[in-house]
Amino acid sequence: MKLIPVNKARYRRHIKIVIIACIASLTIGSLAISQILIALFPDESGSHFHWNLLGVVITGIAVAYLLNKYRRHDFMIEVVYVWELKQALNKITRKMPKLKIASKAGNADALLAIHYSYAGSRLLWELDDNTLTMDELAVQQDELASLAKEFNINLNVDDYDERILKQF
Repeated sequence: MKLIPVNKARYRRHIKIVIIACIASLTIGSLAISQILIALFPDESGSHFHWNLLGVVITGIAVAYLLNKYRRHDFMIEVVYVWELKQALNKITRKMPKLKIASKAGNADALLAIHYSYAGSRLLWELDDNTLTMDELAVQQDELASLAKEFNINLNVDDYDERILKQF
């Protein structure tokens, strides 16, 4: 996955709309479905937990289906890109202990994966205005650059491919 610049204002506006739409859909849909089921199949004991749960499940499935169906829509470009980037970074994070060990031994793929992780994290943190950890990230990036220089390895985020993680 290539790192691309994201329009911060557009991303934040669209993610807010998507979140609000999901919350509203889940609330209204689950209440409507459960009320219809309760009206059609009343329970003498007054417990309608199963109908309420079924309403939430059906609405959740419908929202997930719609999000997946419209994931390639122009409105969702930034939202889906950030979601996929977070997934890619999570894969690297799970392998980070092994990557750190291999990077200290001069493994170019490990250094590249860590470099991609740092660059992707910087992109996400800038989108979320997470400035508290930027200084720590800069230190880690400097350490990585020193390691790359020590082993004479040129790091370019565009060279990253998630398939290199399979060896770790």
